[in-house]
Amino acid sequence: MILRRGTAPLAVAARKTTPYRAATARERYPRLGCSKLPAYKLDGMPETEALASWIVANRIECVPADVRHEARRAIVNYLGCALGGSHDEAVDLAIRAFGPYSGPATASVLGRGERLDPLHASLMNGIISHVYDFDDTTPKNYMHPTSPVASALFAYASANRVGGRDFMEAFITGFEAEMRIGNAVYPAHYDAGWHITGTAGVFGAAAAIGRLLGLSVPQMVWNIGLAATQAAGIREMFGSMAKSFHPGRAAQNGYASALLAQVGFTAGAHGIEGARGFAAVQAAQYDLAKITDGLGSEWELRANTYKPFPCGIVNHPTIDGAIQLHDEFHPAPGSIRAVRLRVAPLVLDLCNQTNIIKGLQGKFSVYHGAAVGLVRGKAGIREYTDEAVNDPAIKRVRELATAVGDPSIMEDQAFVEIELANGEKRSRFVEKSLGNIHRPLSDRQLEEKFRDQAVVAVPVAQVEKLIGLSWRIDELPDVNELIAGACGR
Repeated sequence: MILRRGTAPLAVAARKTTPYRAATARERYPRLGCSKLPAYKLDGMPETEALASWIVANRIECVPADVRHEARRAIVNYLGCALGGSHDEAVDLAIRAFGPYSGPATASVLGRGERLDPLHASLMNGIISHVYDFDDTTPKNYMHPTSPVASALFAYASANRVGGRDFMEAFITGFEAEMRIGNAVYPAHYDAGWHITGTAGVFGAAAAIGRLLGLSVPQMVWNIGLAATQAAGIREMFGSMAKSFHPGRAAQNGYASALLAQVGFTAGAHGIEGARGFAAVQAAQYDLAKITDGLGSEWELRANTYKPFPCGIVNHPTIDGAIQLHDEFHPAPGSIRAVRLRVAPLVLDLCNQTNIIKGLQGKFSVYHGAAVGLVRGKAGIREYTDEAVNDPAIKRVRELATAVGDPSIMEDQAFVEIELANGEKRSRFVEKSLGNIHRPLSDRQLEEKFRDQAVVAVPVAQVEKLIGLSWRIDELPDVNELIAGACGR
């Protein structure tokens, strides 16, 4: 059946019930080089089949050098976040709950000493890498794209020999697949309350593992369908441990989809574009063209960003401005009489939590972000602990803060004003926040972020080696060389 692009499913034409058999990319285009692969949608293929064909056909040689470097940056950032979050209480609880039900312990959990089966290791890696909300984010759809894909890949590579080139080829392919599906349903999907990291992330993990398993195009179509039927995660969980469960389950379920497809476990052929497929069911409006337009020539990794602060990304401009005021004027917390914020309206949709008592809640409170920036002049992991949100000075300033959504302010901007007890006012307008696509963290800053987090899980002497291996991951004969050094104390 053929579903047209639009805001709702249209009438579909019945097809004869013949066995599904799509030619592989190699069969369709046996002698074409990377630069000559066709625009898949032009030959009338449904989006699921077109994407599956590209996933099977894509090669790392087809990927521009700057995109490959951005993939390395994503891995450096991911591994640092995974090591930093590896000993959080949420991870301890998840391993306690699921550990007894693990299969053969063949896979490593990043930053930990435990070994589980690869599916459970994928789940734990996803929780670990996202538990502090410090992993990468793409502002165009607010997905945390690396966590679902890399969490599954590192679990697979710890149980199977995988060369760095194949690992990175699978990572880039999975990243591209999930982002394009996410773009197709954003913003209606997100506005409805779905957490796009969980829902779209499962496709990325499925595509990446499917590549390593060598799935054919028909198998990849089933793989996508199996991922679609497991797409889950709701925004009501923000501010709780359950939010980090989303990329973990996406990694686990995507991995499982690929395993099922490999042995011939079938799924509907139109998991994305079908009348009751992913897009129609989970978004009131969608644009399927975003899945295939520019596929193989335009790369979503170029839109990736890396957080300087471990909280909701829309809080970053406010934090940036508050830190600037702290560093320039050094206001004593007790002298602050009012904090006034003007922010993009989306900030109040995502990060409007008040009356908070838990560190996880602070990650989704623009008021807490302003308070820690003004009081401590920083917003690191320690500023989002239970201790920090209950610190009397921070709590006082947080409760003085008010925020107004201003449509004239972009999502990477903020206006921060403080009024002091003597009536003086100080303000700062942030035009482009740190970590934004226009003010990205440098490679060196990513390394510093890695160091700050990794010491939680591995000896200091091991950190520099891990950084070096992460930058060279695509050159490693076996990715286990990196994983072994990151397996925890």
